[in-house]
Amino acid sequence: MAKNDCDVLILGAGHNGLVCAAYLAAAGLKVQMLERRAIVGGAAVTEEFHPGFRNSVASYTVSLLDDGIGRDLRLAENGLRVVERPYANFLPLTDGDAFRFGGEHTQGEIARFSKRDLPRWTDYNAMLERVVGVLRELVHLTPPNITDRIGLSDWLGSYAVAKRLKHLDLRGRRDLMDLMTKSAGDVLDAHFEGAPLKAVLGWDSIVGNFASPYTPGSAYVLLHHLFGGVNGKPGAWGHAIGGMGAITAAMHKECEARGVVIHTDAPVASLIVENGGTIGAITEDGREFRARAVASNLNPKLLYQRIVAPEHLDDDTRQRIANYRCGSGTFRMNVALSELPDFSAAPGTDLQPHHQTGILIGPSLSYFEQAYFDAKSKSHNAGWARAPVVEMVISSTLDDTLAPPGQHVASLFCQQVNPEVDGGWDAHRDTVAKLMIDTVDAAAPNFARSVLGYEALSPLDLERRFGLVGGDIFHGALGLDQLFSTRPLLGQANYRGALKGLYLCGSGSHPGGGVTGLPGKNAARELLRDWRRI
Repeated sequence: MAKNDCDVLILGAGHNGLVCAAYLAAAGLKVQMLERRAIVGGAAVTEEFHPGFRNSVASYTVSLLDDGIGRDLRLAENGLRVVERPYANFLPLTDGDAFRFGGEHTQGEIARFSKRDLPRWTDYNAMLERVVGVLRELVHLTPPNITDRIGLSDWLGSYAVAKRLKHLDLRGRRDLMDLMTKSAGDVLDAHFEGAPLKAVLGWDSIVGNFASPYTPGSAYVLLHHLFGGVNGKPGAWGHAIGGMGAITAAMHKECEARGVVIHTDAPVASLIVENGGTIGAITEDGREFRARAVASNLNPKLLYQRIVAPEHLDDDTRQRIANYRCGSGTFRMNVALSELPDFSAAPGTDLQPHHQTGILIGPSLSYFEQAYFDAKSKSHNAGWARAPVVEMVISSTLDDTLAPPGQHVASLFCQQVNPEVDGGWDAHRDTVAKLMIDTVDAAAPNFARSVLGYEALSPLDLERRFGLVGGDIFHGALGLDQLFSTRPLLGQANYRGALKGLYLCGSGSHPGGGVTGLPGKNAARELLRDWRRI
């Protein structure tokens, strides 16, 4: 073998690429990876953003990481430790009140805002559990692949899905159809009347989703965030000690133990294609890496429009990839703080449980909807919400490794901004960053003056730094036209790409975005099934 030859070459050392590499190496294959940046981890990394302050730069909270992958890759043995929030969400309201959601607070808080909602809460959870139970099984499956030629594996895939759906009675199937096709707002309005409860539940429907909570299909995005858990507790949210980079550092360690070779500072320029098959890649500095198969952890749009030469794709594939929807309306900030926020609804800068939760600024679904309309229509400015939605997680309240003693770091995950703004994002980044700080300051009046420094990442910055096209944290919108057998396209849902020997192991494949590791695991399984024929 030549120096750079291997069995499988993986493009991108984000978490799904690392998972895929680990499973392939465990099966005895020689695996190499090409990573554009100087560090591995993709969007799940921890970096210093202000002198003395480190944070999870992009992805910032743990819930969806698959437990089975954690065990198979020995993540705990490799140093990963995840701690839970004391409760899920703290929602300060404009009248000085607040809504606390999760743990011991949930039932009392629901009843405080609407006594009628309490029995409905029980019914709602029963409905979700029926559907999410099936979803937790489907995310591990390879979707039936719909092509011109239906093979035995496609029939078996369809049977496997039907077997899972068989567990649902007619009522459950109706619930599943509602959650796949309706808007989150319509589903929540049908169950509840309390605005704060609908806000904390509906937030999940717009996380990374450039849409209104009343956009048809947004109920699935809400559902997508529910199939995970932390430390064996379904639906729980937590923090990785050391930030999200601790997850990919543990994966990296296991990959190295299994013999995976990772090349950093190695951006890919193009694939090597011979006789219609993918046999390697060339980096921007001219290095050639040859392999029997290539697995891409990249956004499909990035792969097919920038890495694969146009002549290797048919006209239909080129057109459909051009129309593949990316763009999440996300503006991401990391903020260094001299003290904890002093909320009008929960005074004090001493550490309190609400500081350790997901703090949501945005009191209602109608508020979320208006934020989207502002950004989408560009009615009042270049393309962002006048009153944005902000989730703040103060990571240092759960992890004192991230900031100097007595000081803190906060992650601000902000919606809605237009992926493309008039004049370009470089002209508006700091204006919007100030708006986000002021939005939090309206609920915690010491916040702005406590800011020591910040890093602001617009959709363009997320694309430049992490390859998130249009700032899309999911590698493609989670709409019904881009899910399951249609993710990323009909005919490529089984992790096999447009060219022979090309596999798709990133979040642009089923089951989609979030730090799950499942696209990487599922793709490795399919590649190994093909191995003798490659």
